[in-house]
Amino acid sequence: MNGLLLVGLTDPGRVREQNEDSIAIVPEAGLVVVADGMGGHLAGEVASKLAVDTICRYVVDTFAQEKRAGVKLESKVLSEAIQEANRRIFETARLEPEYAGMGSTVVAVIFYGDKLCVGHVGDSRLYRFRNGMLEQLTQDHSVVQELVSRGLATAEEARLTVSKNLVTRALGVDPEVAADISELSLEDNDIYLLCSDGLNDVLADGDIEMMLIEHARQLETAAHHMVDTANQRGGPDNISVILVCAGRDFLRNPEELRKRQLENDREQTENL
Repeated sequence: MNGLLLVGLTDPGRVREQNEDSIAIVPEAGLVVVADGMGGHLAGEVASKLAVDTICRYVVDTFAQEKRAGVKLESKVLSEAIQEANRRIFETARLEPEYAGMGSTVVAVIFYGDKLCVGHVGDSRLYRFRNGMLEQLTQDHSVVQELVSRGLATAEEARLTVSKNLVTRALGVDPEVAADISELSLEDNDIYLLCSDGLNDVLADGDIEMMLIEHARQLETAAHHMVDTANQRGGPDNISVILVCAGRDFLRNPEELRKRQLENDREQTENL
């Protein structure tokens, strides 16, 4: 296949009044992002939007100016973008009392050629569906994951515990954050799933795997089926899903990136 096929959905669920998740798809940069905000009234929504907007802007600006792809460029750019998002959320919370204490999880992926770079903080996840099997590629920064890692709880016990949403890392809590950054090789027709915990808290990995087996050639149908099923099972939290079917020959489009950079500059000027 050529390039990337990308589908994204975000839904408030059946219980929450507001959707504090934010998602972004930037095809020309090969970038996808999911963030799950935390905080008081509207603060979570503000934090997740700051996370997504900052990461997208940083990545687009950097790639629009690049002369050539360097070794580990994507890892470096993604790491810096996440740190910049953390700084912006932290400073906004510090300077504006109504946003005090806000934060956000994030999972972001840059696809390039036959590789991808993933960065994450918190419990938003990246999965890979390859050869009919689903595999979780990120490890949650959460209290229950630490229990699982120490052998004090099973993965199923962790999924069902009431404290499963207590994260040990989040954007905006401290001036700097430790993000997990890794590079992976991809194969043609891999499907990658980014999601907030509103999906995987309700649907077991086996459920998600069966949906992808059934709808592997229809990403939009698969995404809607995941969100609809999570809502049918109560929809206790906001639900965000991005599905990417990746080809090994994807290349960034410098011309489109520069156009996007100019659009971002105009929007920023208009908002001043």
